Amino acid sequence: MRARIYQPAKTAMSSGNARTKGWVLDFIPATARTVDPLMGWTSSDDTQAQVRLRFDTREQAEDYARENGIDAVVQDPNKRKANIRPGGYGDNFATNRRGVWTH
Repeated sequence: MRARIYQPAKTAMSSGNARTKGWVLDFIPATARTVDPLMGWTSSDDTQAQVRLRFDTREQAEDYARENGIDAVVQDPNKRKANIRPGGYGDNFATNRRGVWTH
C-alpha cells in the first residue's frame, strides 16, 4: 500500500485555521475511478481510498506507517506568506488610511 502524509491547508472558503494543525495520512488509490454508464457517477473498487487517518504530529503519522508496512511519502507544508496585512474590513474605511481608496 502507498500513502501520502501531509498537513492540510485551510480551505478557500474559510478565514480560520481549523483542521490545519494536525497531519493526515491518505491512501493513494490502487485502481483508477470508473464512470457508471447509467447514472454517470464515479466509483472505485479500492476501499482504501475512503480511509483518512488524522494524527497530531508528523512523527506519529510516520511511525504508524512504518509499523504497519505502509510505503508513505511525506509532503512538507507550504508556509503562509509573511506579507499579510493585519486588520479587518473596517480598516478599508478608516480616516487614518495610508493609501488612496479607490474602487
